[in-house]
Amino acid sequence: MINNKILKAVIFDLDGVVTDSAKYHYLAWKSLADELGIPFDEEYNEKLKGISRMESLELILKNGNSETKYSAFEKEKLADRKNEHYKELIKEIKPSDILPGIENFLSELKSHNIKTALASVSKNANFIIKQLQAEKYFDYIADAASVPNTKPFPDIFLVCAKNLGIQPGECIGIEDAKSGIEAIHRAGMLAVGVGTLSEMAEADLILSTKELNLNHILNKFDIKL
Repeated sequence: MINNKILKAVIFDLDGVVTDSAKYHYLAWKSLADELGIPFDEEYNEKLKGISRMESLELILKNGNSETKYSAFEKEKLADRKNEHYKELIKEIKPSDILPGIENFLSELKSHNIKTALASVSKNANFIIKQLQAEKYFDYIADAASVPNTKPFPDIFLVCAKNLGIQPGECIGIEDAKSGIEAIHRAGMLAVGVGTLSEMAEADLILSTKELNLNHILNKFDIKL
């Protein structure tokens, strides 16, 4: 149950919150879709936001009426091919790619002894954080591969809270995807959305990354440290 009187931890999504690696996902999926002769554009790519690699592949195959064309093994290989391309692309990520306001906010949380964690469905999260040189800001980075269910299930946020040693109701989650906001709420946490108004309709507070500020959040939710 949400305890809106105390804040002990903030849990961040990665793509669209800490950095924008979504463009690299799009390019990698676009390349694979083109190889398979399946239509894929930026509008359809929005459907993949906040879901796992295999779920994304299934949606792409569905768009080309190809769901039954490949075996489970072949689908794994297709997903691996996309990921290898993606990993090449994200080698270009650098510290300046941290989204505006995020580094200041993370520093502010650290200065107030508020725990931080990263809850990303990306299996490349650790690599991206290293590329951003942001390891020092996070007390825990969830391993998406070890979580039974991906967003909108709450598993990854609950794993973060458990490993931080904090009750879920004393955490706030920050997301840019509808499925992520749902996952935060199902974990019993307050949700801050940094995505579009339509996607973030269920969030408890909507801000841009530049507007993320500890006092603003504390005052909005009437909570204390």
